[in-house]
Amino acid sequence: MKVLSLVGARPQIIKEAVLHRRFKEKGIKEVLVHSGQHYDYNMSDVFFEVLQIRKPDYNLNVGSGTHGEMTGKIMIEFEKVLLKERPDLVLVYGDTNTTLAGALVSAKLKIPVAHVEAGIRQKPKDMPEEINRVVTDHVSQILFCPSELAVENLRKEGITEGVYFTGDVMYDLFLEMENRFRYDVFEELNLKENDYVLVTLHRDFNVDDPVKLKKILSHLKEVSREKRVVFPIHPRTKKRVKEFGLEGLLEGIEVIDPVDYLNLMGLVKKCWKVVTDSGGLQKEAYFARKQAVVVMPDTGWRELVEAGWNKLASEENLSDVLMQEDEPDYPDGLYGDGNAAGRIVEVIERWYQT
Repeated sequence: MKVLSLVGARPQIIKEAVLHRRFKEKGIKEVLVHSGQHYDYNMSDVFFEVLQIRKPDYNLNVGSGTHGEMTGKIMIEFEKVLLKERPDLVLVYGDTNTTLAGALVSAKLKIPVAHVEAGIRQKPKDMPEEINRVVTDHVSQILFCPSELAVENLRKEGITEGVYFTGDVMYDLFLEMENRFRYDVFEELNLKENDYVLVTLHRDFNVDDPVKLKKILSHLKEVSREKRVVFPIHPRTKKRVKEFGLEGLLEGIEVIDPVDYLNLMGLVKKCWKVVTDSGGLQKEAYFARKQAVVVMPDTGWRELVEAGWNKLASEENLSDVLMQEDEPDYPDGLYGDGNAAGRIVEVIERWYQT
């Protein structure tokens, strides 16, 4: 059996690496193709060390460009690889242009497609990621869902065949990395456990609008009068703060340079709550049993909001939402039990044998 995995962004590389080890254990041949859409594959970090991330068998080197240009380039180059390799199954991940391009080319060549992280839905419906998700799900034969809500989302669209609730591969990774989390920054800042708010902001719709960014920072400044606020500031956000003349609103907030994954997770583990517009950190806060206030109009991880654990907020009500002292019950098991990769590989094995 030959599986071909197509990746193009850092989170996809990490998910593939978790799955690759399971394929290797089962003796399944996996060919790795990188579209070249994002990320320097030579970058050295903790994931490369721990997961032993390998070089791709093919790099399509498509680079950046408009959505149409990028998707088209990937389709042209990926088709050549598929015609040469003729895999039994193509694995795509998430919601990028790489995901969409790989799914379309494979489907047209009548090569079955499996989608890892299927069934995620988020408004607005015209956002590029949402278009990529929906189209990919509708041309895939096997759909690996990280949550039961993702399964339900697919059912509402008439997709019930080949759908599996496997849990989230990123939860597998969190559990594996947990004993390596670092607390250097926590100690350097002399923080107290459960007594500070951790903030990350980088989305264009939050930080590129001077009025919106001013309101968000004003809320954080207000919160800092009651709780310490730790803000590893993204380069984009830092640039906008200076450009818009908002430096004064950072007074009283612990603004620090971005931190590595291990220290960021250490800060998450010991914080009171998280404020973020990061898709990944919303879940990682949950994995660490911490509530997150999500500064977005909607989230792909709606099950966390529907369970009452995470809350959506805007620039108008951020501090009010954050400072609520409610203590909801922890909604255990939303993303499986930490063996998503094992389940995915088992399903693929069974599929191949039938």
